[in-house]
Amino acid sequence: MTNNKESILETLDQMKASLEFLAESGVTGFDCSQQALERMDQWTQWGGSAQQSETLDDIQLDLGDCQRCGLSKTRTHIVFGEGNPDARLVFVGEGPGYDEDIQGRPFVGAAGQLLTKIIQAMGLERTDVYICNIIKCRPPKNRNPMPDEIDTCSPFLERQITAIQPEVICALGKFAAQMLLNTQEPISRLRGRFHDYHGIPLMPTFHPAYLLRNPDGKRATWEDVQQVMEKLELKR
Repeated sequence: MTNNKESILETLDQMKASLEFLAESGVTGFDCSQQALERMDQWTQWGGSAQQSETLDDIQLDLGDCQRCGLSKTRTHIVFGEGNPDARLVFVGEGPGYDEDIQGRPFVGAAGQLLTKIIQAMGLERTDVYICNIIKCRPPKNRNPMPDEIDTCSPFLERQITAIQPEVICALGKFAAQMLLNTQEPISRLRGRFHDYHGIPLMPTFHPAYLLRNPDGKRATWEDVQQVMEKLELKR
């Protein structure tokens, strides 16, 4: 009797862990189709971790025509992210703006053009890195993302990072840095040094949009970027 009870409790613990993982991954319902069951078999073969076998395409397919929060009602396009799926460096921003919403691509407006110049100054191209945001849909009038929107969308970002397994993450602006590091520290205190994100060095720095309004911040940003270059052993 005792052994049966222990076995049942162990099974319940495993079920709880599975449900928690699915919730953190952004799953809001259950698919019991044969295709879903086959995918679970694949996860088991990889040691029980779905994240280990996921690709960016898998994650984008799961995101689908996302209706998980209110931003779906006002967006034009979902902005999933773009770049090298095996990138050594991932840039994470806050969310899409007007130009990004129209084109469905991250960092293509004025701030994106500045980010491209920064990447090129590092001796890289946009195709060498991966660029994405915390949230995948533009908030109305470019307002700050709401906590519930971040909570709903951030699991997809976390899965993207897990799929890419970069050597370094560069968080652009306070929202990206605070979410990834689970802190309320201002960007002015976070920037300038590496932090740990699940074993990956993370460098917070100013958002390019901030630099367009405050050009004096460009020098500090370049100092942060130089540390990233040193970490990646990029030639100047």
